[in-house]
Amino acid sequence: MGCTTSVILFKGIRTVFERNCAYMCKQQGENNALEYTAYNWTKEDSELLISSCLAKPKLIEPLDYENVIVQKKTQILNDCLREMLLFPYDDFQDQETRGPGRRRGESEEGRREERMVTRSADECIKTYNSDWHLVNYKYEDYSGEFRQLPNKVAKLDKLPVHVYEVDEEVDKDEDAASLGSQKGGITKHGWLYKGNVNSAISVTMRSFKRRFFHLIQLGDGSYNLNFYKDEKISKEPKGSIFLDSCMGVVQNNKVRRFAFELKMQDKSSYLLAADSEVEMEEWITTLNKILQLNFEAAMQEKRNGDAHEDDDQSRLEGSGSGLDSYLPELAKSAREAEIKLKSESRVKLFYLDPDAQKLDFSSAEPEVKPFEEKFGKRILVKCNDLSFNLQCCVAENEEGPTTNVEPFFVTLSLFDIKYNRKISADFHVDLNHFSVRQMLATTSPSVMNGGRQSSPALQDNPHEAAMQYPKQGIFSVTCPHPDIFLVARIEKVLQGSITHGAEPYMKSSDSSKVAQKVLKNAKQACQRLGQYRMPFAWAARTLFKDASGNLDKNARFSALYKQDSNKLSNEDMLKFLADFRKPEKMAKLPVILGNLDITIDNVSSDVPNYVNSSYIPMKQFETCAKTPITFEVEEFVPCIPRHTQPHTIYNNHLYVYPKYLKYDSQKTFAKARNIAICIEFKDSDEEDSLPLKCIYGRPGGPLFTRSAFAAVLHHHQNPEFYDEIKIELPTQLHEKHHLLFTFFHVSCDNSSKGSTKKKDVVETQVGYSWLPLLKDGRVVTSEQHIPVSANLPPGYLGYQELGMGRHHGPEIKWVDGSKPLLKVSTHLVSTVYTQDQHLHNFFQYCQKTESGAQALGSELVKYLKSLHAMEGHVMIAFLPTILNQLFRVLTRATQEEVAVNVTRVIIHVVAQCHEEGLESHLRSYVKYAYKAEPYVASEYKTVHEELTKTMTTILKPSADFLTSNKLLKYSWFFFEVLIKSMAQHLIENSKVKLLRNQRFPASYHHAVETVVNMLMPHITQKFRDNPEASKNANHSLAVFIKRCFTFMDRGFVFKQINNYISCFAPGDPKTLFEYKFEFLRVVCNHEHYIPLNLPMPFGKGRIQRYQDLQLDYALTDEFCRNHFLVGLLLREVGTALQEFREVRLIAISVLKNLLIKHSFDDRYASRSHQARIATLYLPLFGLLIENVQRINVRDVSPFPVNPGSTVKEESLALPAVNPLVTPQKSGATLDASLHKDLFGAISGIASPYTNSTPNINSVRNADSRGSLISTDSGNSLPERNSEKSNSLDKHQQGGTLGNSVVRCDKLDQSEIKNLLMCFLYILKSMSDDALFTYWNKASTSELMDFFTISEVCLHQFQYMGKRYIARTGMMHARLQQLGSLDNSLTFNHSKSHDMPSLNVAENPSACLVCLTDRAVLLCFKNQLLADHGHNPLMKKVFDVYLCFLQKHQSETALKNVFTALRSLIYKFPSTFYEGRADMCSALCYEILKYCNSKLSAIRTEASQLLYFLMRNNFDYTGKKSFVRTHLQVIISVSQLIADVVGIGGTRFQQSLSIINNCANSDRLIKHTTFSSDVKDLTKRIRTVLMATAQMKEHENDPEMLVDLQYSLAKSYASTPELRKTWLDSMARIHVKNGDLSEAAMCYVHVTALVAEYLTRKGVFRQGCTAFRVITPNIDEEASMMEDVGMQDVHFNEDVLMELLEQCADGLWKAERYELIADIYKLIIPIYEKRRDFERLAHLYDTLHRAYSKVTEVMHSGRRLLGTYFRVAFFGQVSCPSVL
Repeated sequence: MGCTTSVILFKGIRTVFERNCAYMCKQQGENNALEYTAYNWTKEDSELLISSCLAKPKLIEPLDYENVIVQKKTQILNDCLREMLLFPYDDFQDQETRGPGRRRGESEEGRREERMVTRSADECIKTYNSDWHLVNYKYEDYSGEFRQLPNKVAKLDKLPVHVYEVDEEVDKDEDAASLGSQKGGITKHGWLYKGNVNSAISVTMRSFKRRFFHLIQLGDGSYNLNFYKDEKISKEPKGSIFLDSCMGVVQNNKVRRFAFELKMQDKSSYLLAADSEVEMEEWITTLNKILQLNFEAAMQEKRNGDAHEDDDQSRLEGSGSGLDSYLPELAKSAREAEIKLKSESRVKLFYLDPDAQKLDFSSAEPEVKPFEEKFGKRILVKCNDLSFNLQCCVAENEEGPTTNVEPFFVTLSLFDIKYNRKISADFHVDLNHFSVRQMLATTSPSVMNGGRQSSPALQDNPHEAAMQYPKQGIFSVTCPHPDIFLVARIEKVLQGSITHGAEPYMKSSDSSKVAQKVLKNAKQACQRLGQYRMPFAWAARTLFKDASGNLDKNARFSALYKQDSNKLSNEDMLKFLADFRKPEKMAKLPVILGNLDITIDNVSSDVPNYVNSSYIPMKQFETCAKTPITFEVEEFVPCIPRHTQPHTIYNNHLYVYPKYLKYDSQKTFAKARNIAICIEFKDSDEEDSLPLKCIYGRPGGPLFTRSAFAAVLHHHQNPEFYDEIKIELPTQLHEKHHLLFTFFHVSCDNSSKGSTKKKDVVETQVGYSWLPLLKDGRVVTSEQHIPVSANLPPGYLGYQELGMGRHHGPEIKWVDGSKPLLKVSTHLVSTVYTQDQHLHNFFQYCQKTESGAQALGSELVKYLKSLHAMEGHVMIAFLPTILNQLFRVLTRATQEEVAVNVTRVIIHVVAQCHEEGLESHLRSYVKYAYKAEPYVASEYKTVHEELTKTMTTILKPSADFLTSNKLLKYSWFFFEVLIKSMAQHLIENSKVKLLRNQRFPASYHHAVETVVNMLMPHITQKFRDNPEASKNANHSLAVFIKRCFTFMDRGFVFKQINNYISCFAPGDPKTLFEYKFEFLRVVCNHEHYIPLNLPMPFGKGRIQRYQDLQLDYALTDEFCRNHFLVGLLLREVGTALQEFREVRLIAISVLKNLLIKHSFDDRYASRSHQARIATLYLPLFGLLIENVQRINVRDVSPFPVNPGSTVKEESLALPAVNPLVTPQKSGATLDASLHKDLFGAISGIASPYTNSTPNINSVRNADSRGSLISTDSGNSLPERNSEKSNSLDKHQQGGTLGNSVVRCDKLDQSEIKNLLMCFLYILKSMSDDALFTYWNKASTSELMDFFTISEVCLHQFQYMGKRYIARTGMMHARLQQLGSLDNSLTFNHSKSHDMPSLNVAENPSACLVCLTDRAVLLCFKNQLLADHGHNPLMKKVFDVYLCFLQKHQSETALKNVFTALRSLIYKFPSTFYEGRADMCSALCYEILKYCNSKLSAIRTEASQLLYFLMRNNFDYTGKKSFVRTHLQVIISVSQLIADVVGIGGTRFQQSLSIINNCANSDRLIKHTTFSSDVKDLTKRIRTVLMATAQMKEHENDPEMLVDLQYSLAKSYASTPELRKTWLDSMARIHVKNGDLSEAAMCYVHVTALVAEYLTRKGVFRQGCTAFRVITPNIDEEASMMEDVGMQDVHFNEDVLMELLEQCADGLWKAERYELIADIYKLIIPIYEKRRDFERLAHLYDTLHRAYSKVTEVMHSGRRLLGTYFRVAFFGQVSCPSVL
């Protein structure tokens, strides 16, 4: 987030500091350093602390929203952003769409012309024909999480590419020869020998090494002599000789022939040697020529300096008075970038957040679809051909194709042998050739089958002809598995026995004669018995490969097996199929030679030309005859709730199955063997009544007939049947509707031997039987055994046996003594008639009461209670109808008991649906099907009123707990019904335009409040015993409250939220915190959340403009009242921050996700909208400032460290106070008698989840070479905590959290980053005026904390580079693969690893938004200039600026950082050029690092900034000198060398050239000494670089490196600042290597150096001699010389005190406890003089512990101190191999 953070912080600093606001100067006392003060905790205080922590926060009474809207109507309407204050008028509306019953046409209406008499059927028809009733919320898309917002770009496809130095190749070589050189000038190159000049070793022949030298001219005109190992000069040189510092070139043949010497200004020299005298002369001549040019240039500069003394000073002072006059092109680019910065098209901040890119829709509400007819796995079956081996031409003239010799009829159906049942209806197919069908044309089966007239419903059906011969069918299987078979039964025209008819087809010999014979018999049979069928053969095939529904397309039908006349039933077929995969058993079955060609395939979603099982054309039906019609075959879905779906269309079929007729013992009829059954459906038993034309016909016949025949078995007196007769039931059923079975004896023999015989009789009636369809008002569906009569008198349905041989009704002659001879079963597939007795009784009672009968409450309650026993699959199938009727009864109930029982039944229905996993049906019902009854005040009540009352009753503690638990668990359904009922009530009764407080009566407001209050104890008390129920109830209540904002008085809804929040308290279990924040999350996601918070001015008197708004920056009671929801959320987040980690994460996540939503909401996309939103969250600043010490974590690790694994550290700090308690203003220390876990229990530190961050200043490498055993080391000086004021509001006593104690344990990395993202969003969005006002109100300490947070942003979101990200990602992946992690590390896979990877996605885009131009500090000018700019506030501001430079930034970002720094330097020059040089030094150090950047543009910018610093310093001194900058640049170069940064190469030389060129081209200082002074500075820098060139060679050798630095430190004895620089560097190296004793000695020398300086200045009475007791080497510091190096040294007593404490700290770590007293002897008098008793107490306590340590180590012997000697060799080495 490096650059993104930069832009926002730059914007904030720039905006506020651009104003000149001297009137904002605070009291000088606020600028003093704030000191650490401990609090005196007593036992009583701790008890008070616990009680205050656990006390409930005070509830803020919300404003009366509706009244405020009315009172401030004019102000709101005049607001330019009024859309943010008002709800839209068209917020919701009702919508009606076509329901499911009309999707497939209106054809079924033609079959039910009469009105229902059955209540259930009537209600079902209403349901199927009604429209969908929706309540549409126009802005509902904005009511969810930010991921569900419309028009949100999930991820930016392309981001601008930005360059980062950290991503540049480490070993990338630039063309060094061309990088720093310029065209023209003197050049030369060639091989020379370079002598190894060292003060300790004399130069010999062996010390010369052959190097390739290249003389080049730099951009500023100076010359460098670079040398390389080879001739590849494009690489970085191994070293350079800067000829600016060369005084002369002379020949020197003392050591080697053809050698010459370059004498330097610092009295050092370089020895070079050529291969010949000619080459030597050429080099000497060339070098001398360059030196001559340098001398002439220096003389010209001197003459310019002399002329400057005579110039008119006022003329120079008058020029260049503005910032733009220095570098006008930079000011222009700053202004352009400012315009880009304010562009609204910039990338949104939260686009860069990893959480915003995660596709997490766990909180999204499920998508709700309307009811629709759903199918299982659908299979398309295509019937192609049926052919037998016995074939011939059937035409009379024998002209035509060869076909089967007789017609065959195929019936397809599905059998499931796993569950032993038939699972589909029959699909009848006629595959006969046209010529074969003509064999039946001469017969008239229509006479018996009901005639050829079409049914009235289909008389006009143009598709009837095309539907006569179906060949394609669609089967559906809900539960596919491999044990489902497609079975084909084949029939033929009745001719005799099955064996006789199949025999010709089972022979494989020449069949031509046989075929002719069979053909002849077939023609006779077709002519005589064409309407009768007989079983012939069967075949089967598997359907699925597996349980996933993959079709087994490669399978084929089995052989055609001959039917066995004794094994025809479905049960027998299932037995055959059970053995289907057993070849040994199937081989025993007789096979008919033939082939059945039927293919199966998957069904596409757009099947053309198909009709459903009721023959109703479906969508995409075409009239084209070329496309065959596909028939949908009804599936017999198992009666299991989870496989049942709510009925959506009208369907009313009855399947009749004659099973068996036992006629072997009858004596009534002489002949009754070839028995045919004719089935008819009649509605009367009168003599002349005709059967209804509602039986589905067979192929070739009409679609509907009046009768149907079952297959005939030859010579069987007890025939079995397998036929299925499909009947479409009328919509009106009554007691006269019945099935009539007529039995015929069919004469198969054509025995007309002469004309004398009587006429041939084909069929003879041999009995009648009937089955009434209704029993107890329901359709009979079980298996029935019924008697057979020999006659059929009129009124036969009225026959009743009365016993004792008596009967009622007509006289009936029974066959075989009225024994039940016929077995028949029926199967009802109906969406209007239910088979459940309880449901039927309920509807019948409702019908009775509505028709005028008196309703008895007790009887209705009985029927309602019986509904609990309703079958599950029936409940699901008729779900919409049942619920509609129950809600109708609820609104018409006159007794509470009835209403409560209705609600209990609804709860039961809802619970059953959930338990079967059918929750989606309920959601579809509420959204689409539910429609509130028309409201008639005098007759009916509303659902929402009655339901709230009954819910309250059920939730009472005395009620049935099982029912109340179900209500809680599935409460979403009831709240959704309440919401829809309220909406429809408002719309239908035109109450939407009324004021909110007039829409609903007071009784309903009271009822809602009662429900909320009754629900809360269940949520807060049952979360352990019944977590799912309480969690669901909490979420459902939140959704209900959120939606109430749309309909009800919003002030009333606010009060309900208060009622909810009042049930929670600090210290609640984690689950309750989850509930509370889930509630807040849902409520705050309301689509009009912003208007609910009224982002507008609240003030007394006249209407205020928004510009005059006195913004609230603290969570005052007034703020929380006026902006209720946001105030409540921020209060709860502030409270949660004092809880344990899980709670904090939840709270922060809710807040952050809400801000992300604001950012992505396209309704509020403009800057003005975002600024207005930001004003609502300004108190978050105060919240963060209160927790600043917990946020102030600057070490960023990809893997957070477990707090249990941190090294135990011992410190010189104050006696240990609990780290979780904020230090308060008071005296001593904590009472030691307090239990160690007391504050852990209060704050949550005892929780294993708390992740505190160790002190980043602690030394992690605890081992020292001075002590090989002891591990005691740690940070010795305490962090000084600033004294905080509690709030911006001076009248507000206490902070954001009231009087509660603020924890001080560190937050973990993910928490900090999320909070900082919120902080940056508000800072980025808020207007300039709002930010200015905030800084105006803030106290000094709050400003300090504000900048601290800003600085932490830069640390936390720094860009670490692609290599770092890849490395940490690989590390994380490897650790995941290991399966077990090291005990010292704990990983949060969702957060810890994702947060570093944020840099991958965000930094390229971050730089796009980092085009800030200037950060000119004008605000707080007086405060920042106090004490010449050396005050805590300026130091903090400067630290933020410095942090920009210290963290990796993109090239674009850095340019803007440099521009901002120019403004800072220009506005506050005294900060850098007067007093202590700390800030100037730090700035020079960072700029010089960038002068060595790999990126040329950055080097140029850095060089120009450094030049600007020098030039500004020069102007500040009245154009006399820039000594401060001069010295600090030299010191910084030395520091960079000491830190082995690697400066001094070609890139750095180029930067020095740029600086020189700037000085040479600056016209305003052309006649001054400035340019020569700059050139002199660059010479000095190059001199330092040459002097320290060896350090790079020894960077991996710590001892040698320190030794070189020690030598340099000695050489700078006359310059205290430079000596201190090298001593500090030595100390850092020692600490890094664990040499703590050596580091402590370095600290002692630095302190002695400063003490000596102060002694000579008369400030301190003791010099370096005071340290002689510590080390005898301290006398080195006495060699200080007062020369030019002393003129800009700003050491003082405070610096000395800091160094003395640093000494003590180092000695403690080095375990030199005895020496600490000697240091403290120097400190104590100063503190005594200052009367700083707190520090004195700390010092003496430290001395006490130090002496105790001495005693301890003396007795234990745990301390082993080493003794080391420095060794050096002098003289010539006789044996080089020794070294």
